[in-house]
Amino acid sequence: IKETANHFGLIASFMAKWNQELPGCGGHIHQSLWDLEKETNLFRNENGMTQLAEHYLAGQLYCLPYLMPMYAPLVNSYKRYVSGSWAAISVSWGKDNRSTALRWSNGTSAKSARLEIRVPGADTNPYLAMAACLASGLYGIEHKLPLNIAPTKGNEYEGEKNSPLPDNLLSATKAMEESDIATQLFGEAFTRHFVMSRKEEWAQYNQAVTDWELKRYFEIV
Repeated sequence: IKETANHFGLIASFMAKWNQELPGCGGHIHQSLWDLEKETNLFRNENGMTQLAEHYLAGQLYCLPYLMPMYAPLVNSYKRYVSGSWAAISVSWGKDNRSTALRWSNGTSAKSARLEIRVPGADTNPYLAMAACLASGLYGIEHKLPLNIAPTKGNEYEGEKNSPLPDNLLSATKAMEESDIATQLFGEAFTRHFVMSRKEEWAQYNQAVTDWELKRYFEIV
């Protein structure tokens, strides 16, 4: 995409939030599990969401706060997560609710039933984000986690009952480092290396003097 854009004298960017006046750029992932014959969607039956789907969803909700850097890896990623932005700010889910972190869609048929995670931005590494989704969901299935977070009805931004997601890269990285979830799912070597890389990203950011600082402080200080 970048090469094609450059051919026409344009620049393509996948920044999560390149302009505070405009909506952010999401990288939502839709998920469903099927049988080995690829004929039956295991997430839905005649009553709606299956117990397997509930465990999968519960796993994603449980692991989400500890895997945020895999969904939102950059400093700029967290500029999306503000109230009313169509990006998630809490550990939440709902039925066809686009103000929550995870959205359950019953679909128009059993084949189209799916779970959408609305946390990743356009700047995520899609392979890491999909790995986080699958590992979290399978963690929920393996441990038969109960779906003990009630679905949000209405606007999640107006509620305060669900746990907030980390609001910056440093907080997210510390949560990942201090929990054993990432190590269980991806191993010690990957987790240590990835955490160190996110710490370095934050350190580089902390040293930068931004345009906002210059505009706000240069003359008045």
